[in-house]
Order: sequence, then structure tokens, then C-alpha cells
Amino acid sequence: MLAPETTALVLLAAGRSERFGDTDKLAEPFLAEPLAFHVVRALESVPFQARIAVVSGTKLDFAARGYRVVENRRADSGQGHSLALCIDAARETGASAVLVALADMPRVTAAHIYRLFDASEGPDTAVASSDGVQPRPPALFGAAHFPALMALDGDQGARRLIARGHHVVTSPGELVDIDTPEELAALRALYGVAD
Repeated sequence: MLAPETTALVLLAAGRSERFGDTDKLAEPFLAEPLAFHVVRALESVPFQARIAVVSGTKLDFAARGYRVVENRRADSGQGHSLALCIDAARETGASAVLVALADMPRVTAAHIYRLFDASEGPDTAVASSDGVQPRPPALFGAAHFPALMALDGDQGARRLIARGHHVVTSPGELVDIDTPEELAALRALYGVAD
């Protein structure tokens, strides 16, 4: 079984957010803090070996939250390129696995992340989250998958690896991914807040 202490947390925060408009989606307020910092706060108690955030065009200070920041100068190349940058940084730390999380998923919990670790089986691990229908991040990958993750390009990211892996089902509400202003407004409404 893999352990957080030998795993690098990889936070993807470099998306183009085209469906959100010209605003920095990750900096949008939600429950009195930037949207992206919800997953950061939720996972801060998990004892990862390293924390890496790949960013592009955001003013959010992930370094102040304990992350090594990797700038993606080719954000238009898609999520695959962001993943490759993070895997390269994770390999430099000597991590034996990576936990890939998205900065625009504000309801992810540490409890769910530990369930992904519980489902792991060593370097060949590919464990993803699922709402019972569709597998998605957060996802945990053992080192055997690093070469494939480094070779990714485009917007498909690790979808094929995730589809072939083990899936840990959780509440659909925990896996909410904010891509549009309407989705953020719906989440705010769920909590009865304006921002």
C-alpha cells in the first residue's frame, strides 16, 4: 500500500478557464477565501512528502501555503502538459507516487484521499475517484505510471489511465468541479452565501 509520506501532492492550477470568462476562476471568493484554497486547506493535514502546484496566470500564493510552484508557460497545451511538469517535479523529490488533485474542486476531503491510499497496491497503483458513474480526480498513481504521465499532452490528461484503474466511489457533491460562473453560483447557493 502507498503512503502519503512517500507521495507528492500534485495540484493542477494552470487551466485556461475558458468557460469561466476573463476572471481568474481560482481566485474567485467562496466562503470567504479563494476557490482554490479550499482543496489546499482540506489536504493540509495529510502528511505528503511534497506539495507541488502547477500554475499559470494566477496571483494566488501557493508557495505561502507550502507548495513548490511550477509555472506552466504553455497552459494552452492542456492538462497533459501540466501533469508532465508536475510529475517531473515529483520525481525530483524522490516520491514513489503522486496524488493528482484539481484546484477547482473545493469540496474534496482528506477522508476521501485516505480512502484512495487504502485502495492502493504499490507502484502499479492507479486509483481514481468516482461519483458512481464517471471516474475523475483526485487520483493516485504509483511510480510505474510516471513515464506514461510524463508523456501526456493535450486536454485529455490522464483519462485513459484513470478509466483503467480502480475507482473509489464517493458522494457526487464531493467531486464538484467548478468550470463556469453558473456552477460557482450554484455552489454558493447550496451554502446560502453570495460569495
